Amino acid sequence: MKALPTLLCIPDISGFTQFMSKTDFELSSKVIPSLLNKIVYSNEIGLKISEIEGDAVLFYKSGELPSFKELLDQCRFFYTEFYKQLHALKARYNGDKAAEMIPEVLGLKIILHYGEEVGLVPVGKRIKLIGEDVITAHRLLKNEIPNEEYILISEGLLSQFGTNEKEFPIDWGTYKEGFIQEEHLGEIKFQYIQLKPFV
Repeated sequence: MKALPTLLCIPDISGFTQFMSKTDFELSSKVIPSLLNKIVYSNEIGLKISEIEGDAVLFYKSGELPSFKELLDQCRFFYTEFYKQLHALKARYNGDKAAEMIPEVLGLKIILHYGEEVGLVPVGKRIKLIGEDVITAHRLLKNEIPNEEYILISEGLLSQFGTNEKEFPIDWGTYKEGFIQEEHLGEIKFQYIQLKPFV
């Protein structure tokens, strides 16, 4: 097993449980895989896939980090492509009355975290990620952000970039601060950018 400094990125479909409970299996079994595929094929910065977790993709990248701007641009691209796919799916299945729910219920949130020691373990054809920082990245999904769509950037990742790198202007969102408190991990601080549909 290798333990390496690793970027973790989790695009997670919000509204997944509600959508699954309110639509029939035939529709949801087409919509969710299509959205996950769109996320996978919208990866432009060389992220690798560890797992696809039902309503989320666990991406990782060991070694040199992309620039902060490249990371945010990638997250924005995930989001815009995801919304294009939502509307394309609504149009494709417009004969199904539940298709109206596709862009109304489903959305996207993205977690970005960095771990100094993430274990990379080969399991079949995939690399399984293990370690405290993998747990931390998943715990960050369980936060109290009053919005279902956002990019969340952990303090662990933010600390890897200089002030100048982080202060480029963005015209599509504003930074806010937050934290979660975990019994075994303590306080985990983060910043987040609320997202709104661009398409």
